[in-house]
Amino acid sequence: MDCLFCKIVNKDIPATILFEDEDVIAFEDIMPQAPSHFLVIPKRHISTLNDLTDEDAPIIGKLQITAAKVAKQKGISEAGYRVAMNCNQDGGQTVYHIHMHVLGGRAMTWPPG
Repeated sequence: MDCLFCKIVNKDIPATILFEDEDVIAFEDIMPQAPSHFLVIPKRHISTLNDLTDEDAPIIGKLQITAAKVAKQKGISEAGYRVAMNCNQDGGQTVYHIHMHVLGGRAMTWPPG
Protein backbone atom coordinates (compact mmCIF):
# COMPACT_ATOMS: atom_id res chain seq x y z
CA MET A 1 0.00 0.00 0.00
CA ASP A 2 1.33 3.46 -0.88
CA CYS A 3 -0.52 5.30 1.88
CA LEU A 4 1.84 7.70 3.65
CA PHE A 5 0.12 7.26 7.00
CA CYS A 6 0.06 3.46 6.73
CA LYS A 7 3.84 3.68 6.22
CA ILE A 8 4.09 5.67 9.47
CA VAL A 9 1.92 3.11 11.27
CA ASN A 10 4.15 0.30 9.95
CA LYS A 11 7.31 2.26 10.88
CA ASP A 12 8.45 2.23 7.24
CA ILE A 13 9.06 5.97 7.44
CA PRO A 14 9.96 8.00 10.52
CA ALA A 15 7.65 10.28 12.45
CA THR A 16 7.80 12.05 15.79
CA ILE A 17 5.32 9.87 17.63
CA LEU A 18 3.53 11.45 20.58
CA PHE A 19 1.18 8.60 21.49
CA GLU A 20 0.51 5.09 20.25
CA ASP A 21 -1.64 2.15 21.29
CA GLU A 22 -3.19 -0.79 19.46
CA ASP A 23 -5.78 1.36 17.65
CA VAL A 24 -4.43 4.88 17.12
CA ILE A 25 -1.22 6.83 16.69
CA ALA A 26 -0.53 10.54 17.17
CA PHE A 27 2.46 12.28 15.62
CA GLU A 28 3.78 15.74 14.83
CA ASP A 29 2.66 17.29 11.53
CA ILE A 30 5.65 17.78 9.21
CA MET A 31 4.23 21.11 7.95
CA PRO A 32 2.86 22.69 11.13
CA GLN A 33 0.29 25.46 10.78
CA ALA A 34 0.48 26.45 14.46
CA PRO A 35 3.11 26.31 17.21
CA SER A 36 1.63 22.93 18.16
CA HIS A 37 0.22 20.85 15.29
CA PHE A 38 -0.14 17.10 15.47
CA LEU A 39 -2.22 14.44 13.77
CA VAL A 40 -4.20 11.59 15.27
CA ILE A 41 -5.02 8.66 12.98
CA PRO A 42 -6.51 5.20 13.26
CA LYS A 43 -3.98 2.47 12.59
CA ARG A 44 -6.51 0.75 10.33
CA HIS A 45 -6.68 2.36 6.91
CA ILE A 46 -9.92 4.25 6.28
CA SER A 47 -9.65 6.50 3.22
CA THR A 48 -12.19 9.24 3.94
CA LEU A 49 -14.88 10.16 6.42
CA ASN A 50 -17.37 8.99 3.79
CA ASP A 51 -16.03 5.44 4.22
CA LEU A 52 -16.94 5.24 7.91
CA THR A 53 -19.63 2.83 9.05
CA ASP A 54 -21.59 2.56 12.29
CA GLU A 55 -19.00 0.02 13.44
CA ASP A 56 -16.31 2.73 13.25
CA ALA A 57 -17.95 4.90 15.95
CA PRO A 58 -15.58 3.63 18.69
CA ILE A 59 -12.45 4.47 16.72
CA ILE A 60 -13.71 7.98 15.92
CA GLY A 61 -14.36 8.53 19.62
CA LYS A 62 -10.89 7.22 20.43
CA LEU A 63 -9.33 9.71 18.00
CA GLN A 64 -10.99 12.57 19.91
CA ILE A 65 -10.03 11.21 23.33
CA THR A 66 -6.44 10.75 22.15
CA ALA A 67 -6.38 14.31 20.78
CA ALA A 68 -7.46 15.65 24.19
CA LYS A 69 -4.86 13.54 26.05
CA VAL A 70 -2.01 14.62 23.80
CA ALA A 71 -3.14 18.27 23.90
CA LYS A 72 -2.93 18.09 27.68
CA GLN A 73 0.54 16.48 27.51
CA LYS A 74 1.70 19.24 25.16
CA GLY A 75 0.35 21.95 27.48
CA ILE A 76 -2.22 23.42 25.09
CA SER A 77 -5.44 22.07 26.58
CA GLU A 78 -6.17 24.87 29.03
CA ALA A 79 -5.59 27.76 26.61
CA GLY A 80 -7.45 25.89 23.88
CA TYR A 81 -6.90 24.14 20.58
CA ARG A 82 -8.64 23.38 17.31
CA VAL A 83 -9.56 19.92 16.01
CA ALA A 84 -10.30 19.46 12.31
CA MET A 85 -10.88 16.59 9.91
CA ASN A 86 -10.96 17.19 6.16
CA CYS A 87 -12.88 15.07 3.66
CA ASN A 88 -11.97 14.78 -0.01
CA GLN A 89 -10.42 17.38 -2.29
CA ASP A 90 -12.75 20.34 -1.74
CA GLY A 91 -12.58 19.72 2.01
CA GLY A 92 -8.79 20.02 1.91
CA GLN A 93 -7.89 16.35 2.35
CA THR A 94 -4.47 15.58 0.86
CA VAL A 95 -3.66 12.22 2.46
CA TYR A 96 -6.42 9.67 1.93
CA HIS A 97 -6.25 8.02 5.35
CA ILE A 98 -8.57 9.75 7.80
CA HIS A 99 -6.75 11.97 10.24
CA MET A 100 -7.53 14.54 12.86
CA HIS A 101 -5.50 17.76 12.90
CA VAL A 102 -4.95 19.23 16.36
CA LEU A 103 -3.62 22.80 16.37
CA GLY A 104 -2.79 24.99 19.34
CA GLY A 105 -0.27 27.31 20.91
CA ARG A 106 -1.86 30.44 19.45
CA ALA A 107 -5.30 32.02 19.14
CA MET A 108 -7.29 30.52 16.28
CA THR A 109 -9.45 32.67 14.01
CA TRP A 110 -12.80 31.87 12.43
CA PRO A 111 -13.43 31.23 9.70
CA PRO A 112 -10.14 29.53 8.89
CA GLY A 113 -8.34 30.62 5.71
